[in-house]
Amino acid sequence: MQKILFNQGWCFTRLENAGNGGEPQPVTLPHDAMLAEPRTPESAGGTNTGWFVGSDYLYEKTFTAPAEWAGQQVFVAFEGVYHRAEVWLNGEQLLFFPNGYLPFRVELTRHLRYGQENTLRVIARNADQPNSRWYSGAGIYRSVWLLLLPQEHLALDGVKIRTRDYTIPSIEVALDAPCAGDACVEILDGETLLSRQTVSLSGQVRLPLDLPGAQLWSPEHPKRYLCRVQFGQDVREIWFGIRQIRCDAKQGFCLNGQRIILRGACIHHDNGLLGAVSHPFAEERKVRLLMQAGYNAIRAAHNACSPALLDACDRLGMLVMDEYADMWYIHKTRYDYADYLPQRWQEDLKILVDRDFNHPSVVLYSIGNEVSETAQQRGIELTGQMTDYLHTMDDRPVTCGVNIFFNFLSSLGLGVYSDKNAEKEARQAEKRRGETKKKKAVGSEFFNNLAGLAGSGFMKFGATLHGSDVKTRDAFARMDVAGYNYGINRYRKDFRRYPDRVILGSETFCSDAYRFWELAKEHPALIGDFVWSGMDYLGECGIGAWEYKDYAPEFDHGPGWLTAGAGRLDITGRPNGEAAYTQVAFELSPIRIGVVPADHAGDPHSPSAWKMTNTWESWSWNGCEGRKTQVEVYARGARIALFLNGEKLGEKAPKGDCRVVFPVTYQPGVLLAVAYAADGTELCRTSLQSAQGDTRLFLCPEQSSVTPEELCYVRLRYTDGQGTLKPLTRGRIHVSVQGGTLLGLGSGCPYTETGYLTASTDTYYGEALAIVRPDGPGTVQITAESPLGTAQTQILCK
Repeated sequence: MQKILFNQGWCFTRLENAGNGGEPQPVTLPHDAMLAEPRTPESAGGTNTGWFVGSDYLYEKTFTAPAEWAGQQVFVAFEGVYHRAEVWLNGEQLLFFPNGYLPFRVELTRHLRYGQENTLRVIARNADQPNSRWYSGAGIYRSVWLLLLPQEHLALDGVKIRTRDYTIPSIEVALDAPCAGDACVEILDGETLLSRQTVSLSGQVRLPLDLPGAQLWSPEHPKRYLCRVQFGQDVREIWFGIRQIRCDAKQGFCLNGQRIILRGACIHHDNGLLGAVSHPFAEERKVRLLMQAGYNAIRAAHNACSPALLDACDRLGMLVMDEYADMWYIHKTRYDYADYLPQRWQEDLKILVDRDFNHPSVVLYSIGNEVSETAQQRGIELTGQMTDYLHTMDDRPVTCGVNIFFNFLSSLGLGVYSDKNAEKEARQAEKRRGETKKKKAVGSEFFNNLAGLAGSGFMKFGATLHGSDVKTRDAFARMDVAGYNYGINRYRKDFRRYPDRVILGSETFCSDAYRFWELAKEHPALIGDFVWSGMDYLGECGIGAWEYKDYAPEFDHGPGWLTAGAGRLDITGRPNGEAAYTQVAFELSPIRIGVVPADHAGDPHSPSAWKMTNTWESWSWNGCEGRKTQVEVYARGARIALFLNGEKLGEKAPKGDCRVVFPVTYQPGVLLAVAYAADGTELCRTSLQSAQGDTRLFLCPEQSSVTPEELCYVRLRYTDGQGTLKPLTRGRIHVSVQGGTLLGLGSGCPYTETGYLTASTDTYYGEALAIVRPDGPGTVQITAESPLGTAQTQILCK
């Protein structure tokens, strides 16, 4: 099979302008059309979608189908189109596909004009707002491929590889073909041939292969092998890893016989400043940054993630919870996928499994998120049906993220999600068009706001109520792993009440990381924790943000707010103090220091239950001499001492956590923290040094060289002469590029009125980020100008 990237040569316009004199714009896919839309108070998606308005879009590509294609089967494959896609060829509609995240293929064979030009049109709908609880993006935001199959060929998803026994090790290659013939199966490690066998094929065949001496795939050693299958003229190459999963309440989650505690992070599908665009380099960078922050697993919340993300996880060793949907048959927003899921879930799950079966990183399937249907008999039955159906195709364990408290509320008629609430939200949005009055929050936005005011204990307490247990236990019994959203206060009780239940913290607060880790070490039935969220994302504006007035003039999460502010990494990928705390909680780092911005310590900020602290690992608060601030030390020890410029400021004992807090009057110099054992022995120490001298603008490329297919990520930083960051230095920076195209520019601040498709940006605690696509081989030169000077850097593209 030939697989040809089909991303070049497209034109794009709003559907309403097509045929009305609107000039199509040339675009290279993947492309997020929503990111260029205006953000207004009239946006029907409102705070959920970052205040962007929605539109319908037309993509068009004219191409010649060579005469030699005749006699082959021709498909066009889309990795993701948001949403309700229509595919037309030469004026004929070939497919309607409503899911905005799953891949789909369209056969063109009988509709092509061979030896002539053909016109492919794709319509992506997004004017049907509101349709998402977060920023979805819109258009053809993932890659497109052309597939050419010879007459004799394997089925499109006709090669599936699983591990039979990791101890030998032994695999099974399942082949499927619509016609008879011989298939040659080779397993390669680079240029080394490990195995070659020929098998007669007519329909489906399972071929067992022993691979003695082969290495296993694991997070520490993500070894992959290549399976090459030749069936007539059809050649397939599939990367795979040898690994086996076992999951039960007695042994916990085991990979190749070894228990692993899932240190997980929930992430949405966007790529920050790029919007929803799925660029392989951006996806890999996201995975690398999360691994550097200490996570070994990600939850693809709350939809099918991109193939590029899974490829990166396979290569790097990141485990994945592969999630299907955010809603079932109850709407969360008026125009979401609940219109289609009851009729399409079997087809959808087959698409998901067919795509992801060979990815060793995928270790769990999740069939939903906070679907209060699991409190109803119909939903309980659907839980079992989905789980059983997945088991017919794959033996991976199945879970579902259930908000335990929400299920109980739903049973009382107080559900966060309901068709009634979705209709109410849609009516408010329609009424609001042309008005500037902010809507009254309903649904998840209402509860996000309430939790922000009441704190994280609100949902955790609700999960302990008897009714919360009653309204979840039947659904949990029908899945392999019980997914608890914000249910940590139930863990100990449920270990005793349900001794065979495997429990997963499918969505959690950062502040519970230490408590989770200690419980998980003691109880194998608790297999992991997925914090909300690992990396900040677009939409759900401000739900995880503690911002002061100088960065966010309004605390009502209205227009101007763009991101959730809920990440341990901000929207640029920069780690904050919560990331430092998490690494200590997970015993990945011995000691860290976080400091509340000294210019605002004690000042009011926007509220959020999803924020534990707003500290930064810096002791450079220029101009704040003599002001009181708060220093947090994250460490495991009996006693923690803090010193400033050699003078001891105090000593404290952590209580049920790895976090102690000291009030400190800021003075520049060296801030030192030391952890001691109970007998007074020093365990570890760390320090922060103040910046000194004049401020300069410094450009710091994340990589010194890239290939033409990669992207340049460049950090813009205000530092001293030694490169120490000055977080309180602000000043807009203008960026220009030679030898490349500026794709995104912005900072980690959740509030930005200008967005990211701009040539200038403010900094956020001393930093901003530029993303540049190289024009081709050569030198990419990036110049930044600010009131504090000009800086330049060059990146080699080869």
